[in-house]
Amino acid sequence: MNRNVTDRNHGIPALPGESPVFMPRRRVSEKGVKIQSSTQTFFQSVSTLFSRLFVLGVTGILSVYGIREMVGVLTTNTVTALQWVFLILFSINFIWIAFAFSQALLGFLVLLKPRLFKQREMEPPFKTAILVPVYNEDPVRVRAAIEAMRSDLLAKAPGRYAFFILSDTNRADAWIAEEQTFMDLVDTNEQGCPVYYRRRHQNKERKAGNIGDWVQRWGSDYGAMIVLDADSIMSADSVVTLSRRLAAAPGVGLIQTLPTIVFADTLYGRLQQFANHCFGPVYAAGLSCWHGVSSNFWGHNAIIRTQAFAQSCHLPILSGNPPFGGHVLSHDFIEAALLRRAGWGVRFDTDIPASFEQAPPSLIDVQVRDRRWCQGNLQHTRFLFAKGFVLPTRLHLFSGIMSYLSAVFWLSLILVGLAIAVQAAFVRPEYFANPSLFPTWPVFDSERALRLFVVSMAIVLAPKVFGWFAAMVRVRQCLRFGGPLLLTLSTLLEMVVSGLYAPILMVSQFGVVFSILRGKDSGWLPQSREDGALGWKPVARHHAGHTLFGAALAVISLLLSKALFFWLLPISAGLILSIPLSWLSGGTRRTKWLKMTGLLRAPQEKDPVQILVQLKQKLAEMPKPLKTGVLTRLINDPHLLEWHLSQLPDTQGEKQTFDPSRIIAEWKLHHADSIRHLESWLEPAEALALLRHPDCLTRLPGIGVTAAGRTSFPDAGRSPLEREDLSAGAVGGRRPGRNPHTGRLPRDTWDTFSQQIL
Repeated sequence: MNRNVTDRNHGIPALPGESPVFMPRRRVSEKGVKIQSSTQTFFQSVSTLFSRLFVLGVTGILSVYGIREMVGVLTTNTVTALQWVFLILFSINFIWIAFAFSQALLGFLVLLKPRLFKQREMEPPFKTAILVPVYNEDPVRVRAAIEAMRSDLLAKAPGRYAFFILSDTNRADAWIAEEQTFMDLVDTNEQGCPVYYRRRHQNKERKAGNIGDWVQRWGSDYGAMIVLDADSIMSADSVVTLSRRLAAAPGVGLIQTLPTIVFADTLYGRLQQFANHCFGPVYAAGLSCWHGVSSNFWGHNAIIRTQAFAQSCHLPILSGNPPFGGHVLSHDFIEAALLRRAGWGVRFDTDIPASFEQAPPSLIDVQVRDRRWCQGNLQHTRFLFAKGFVLPTRLHLFSGIMSYLSAVFWLSLILVGLAIAVQAAFVRPEYFANPSLFPTWPVFDSERALRLFVVSMAIVLAPKVFGWFAAMVRVRQCLRFGGPLLLTLSTLLEMVVSGLYAPILMVSQFGVVFSILRGKDSGWLPQSREDGALGWKPVARHHAGHTLFGAALAVISLLLSKALFFWLLPISAGLILSIPLSWLSGGTRRTKWLKMTGLLRAPQEKDPVQILVQLKQKLAEMPKPLKTGVLTRLINDPHLLEWHLSQLPDTQGEKQTFDPSRIIAEWKLHHADSIRHLESWLEPAEALALLRHPDCLTRLPGIGVTAAGRTSFPDAGRSPLEREDLSAGAVGGRRPGRNPHTGRLPRDTWDTFSQQIL
């Protein structure tokens, strides 16, 4: 054991000395600063301009064509109000899919041509911090990723990087599991690649506040920071390339990589993984071209210039209450916008390999994540017309908003179309509504409608075809997908299955948008990293509404006409099958056949890069922490208890505040006769309060501990409520028993307790 580990076990804090940076809070509207001319070369500026004109031109041409054709489809001597609504909704949706198509077409053309220039690189004169924010995550997975990256960096760039594990964990068991896992990982030797650990005791402003706290306390010592997610991993070559490119571009404040999805073992995860590897590069290449130095940030796998971030990115607190007021939820888009407004370039470099992340494992997990993302993106309406932002920034914000509002427009289009069909079937037409010698005959151009439908579907599916073709013409890449046949079959399978999941997500997002508009806040839930396997009952409860809606849609359309029924079948079928589709989406055992057949294979599965091999090895070697009680773990491991105490902030001299959770926790600590009993008695907030206060923790060894240092449990085998009811206590000669139905302490117990406090 090296000296650092030995010192840690004797209570050395797991953090370096602070080097503060001032971080002024920005306002929603501020004057913009012109970007430095050196940020882009003349050729890059011209390329960006032509790319934007290309996207604008293709979007405009397709939109004019589609809207004109729909006007022709609906042509009558008089257009009804419902038809006008249908035309408006169709126009919005068609412009949106045309915009997505134009970006994919641009990316496809860029991928087919040889790369004309490379980004400049130089040795950075600064150190780079690698920040790993965690929030109730699996610490074993985080540790394995850090160990894999750190060993790579020690070999290729010693003394240039440092890891900071920035915890916002707010569950007692997850907190101690983190410390138990990271205690021997922390290394304060700055000559190599140090690893530090810090847990915030008040997680204000969520992830943005977590990063901001690090910048304000330690940012001065590091010229740049690479922000990762808890499931991110990057190779040393990618990390070094990011630092070199930032050093060679003094006017750039942020460089975003293209994270690719790995380790997906469920059906839904593998669909996302295949699409990300096969179709993602086409979209990314198009985005990178027209973004130029006004690109976006996705919150992780990117490098940021620390001083630029400190000057520009202390997010404003929005007026009003959540969901539209309060702290900015989707901070990454706004941080990129604020950097660009302050005159810093924001780049999207898609050519940096070995930048990885993981995806939600199941459909329900995606819906849970979408609830938070949707609220954050809709909150961006507060910034959309704010002062100082450039047009590309406003387009980024608008795209994020439309990614969820489009579900509202698509579902509204379907319902209005259905209403028009009902009107045509059951409402008597007025052929002589206006004084005229000739009747007004309704006209519906079915041939033009079919042609427009084919064109619309081609626009939607074309980006997938572009991705398939781009992979097919690259022999090595094609073979990594399993060869031409497997690549083609996987593409077709992804189109079909994703098409079935799409209406479920559409209806779900429709409901989420209206929930937010009604003022419901999403809160802050950790992302699921498990396999997403759920039983039939919870899945059925979750998707019962989707199934009923799909069945109603099918029945109504069939009663109206068979043609309408088949027209809506792709939507109604996905909704009717939502329960089995959702059940099948999660769980690794349910999709073993995919791996056996090679379908939906990603390149990294057949030919994994070294950093992923190392990560798998680390995960296989690493023992899982024992799932015992939090306080039991601390008592049975004196080094862990000592290390935990050493990481607590020094609160001496601070003004004492009223903390009911701590008061109740201390009372229970005083009256418990065993550690296990105390653990069963503490509520989550009380357990956190106890773990935060050294004077409480130092009293733990005196509770039910034998001479051998192990916890004695005289009432083992009984339930927590039975132990409380049957054991002797300090109040009135007996331990107060909980109500067997509510689990709460009786009123007279709380009266006695309040008297003792007073």
